[in-house]
Amino acid sequence: MILEGRNALNEALKGNVTLEKVLVQTDHSPSLGRIIAEIKERKVKLSYVDKSVLDKYSETKSHQGVIAFATDFQYSELEEVLCPNAEGKRLIIILDGIEDPHNLGSIVRIADSVNANGIIIPRHRSCGVTDTVVKVSAGATAYVKIAKVANINDIIRQLKDMGVWVFAADMNGQSLYKSDLTGDMALVVGGEGSGVHSLTSKLADAVISLPQLGRINSLNAAVAAGAILYEAIRQRTTK
Repeated sequence: MILEGRNALNEALKGNVTLEKVLVQTDHSPSLGRIIAEIKERKVKLSYVDKSVLDKYSETKSHQGVIAFATDFQYSELEEVLCPNAEGKRLIIILDGIEDPHNLGSIVRIADSVNANGIIIPRHRSCGVTDTVVKVSAGATAYVKIAKVANINDIIRQLKDMGVWVFAADMNGQSLYKSDLTGDMALVVGGEGSGVHSLTSKLADAVISLPQLGRINSLNAAVAAGAILYEAIRQRTTK
């Protein structure tokens, strides 16, 4: 999907649209300054090109010096993710700032394999569902409900009010294998560099970790999520 002009970009930045990349005219108008700053903040791929390049992609012939390419993925409503599954259980994944589309794609694939209710991601400062995510997920994005929200901490509070036990994954938490994961639960997985944010971790009911027996004391976000979610499935099916 191609978005052209300032108004289209402004609306996309305010909504749930996931931008793949943005092309900006090299000698662009100063009025694009705020839009460019927000695009950079969200770490969307940004390229400066000649007007002739924009003219080639433009369908309206009125691109105002900026064109964006957006994914056609349709996000779910939050309520759809929060509903219990067919077994009456909730298994929800909350991603706190995952920026790598390969990690997100892998987590979506895992979510499908464990029949999770869905995934919740922040609207800003995180990876959305791009073409790369769809490809890495091996098509699982067609089956996994993914909702974008303004503030995941507010959602955690809401989940706790609903009786859902919220676990944050962190290296300094208690052992995963000493945790009861059989009830309604949400798992918070942090970003690749910073992990789960401090306030988010404090809001969680418990912080859990995977035993680290090797020399490198860290795991890829998707690998960690998969190990924890499959332990939850093991506990639920053997209890």
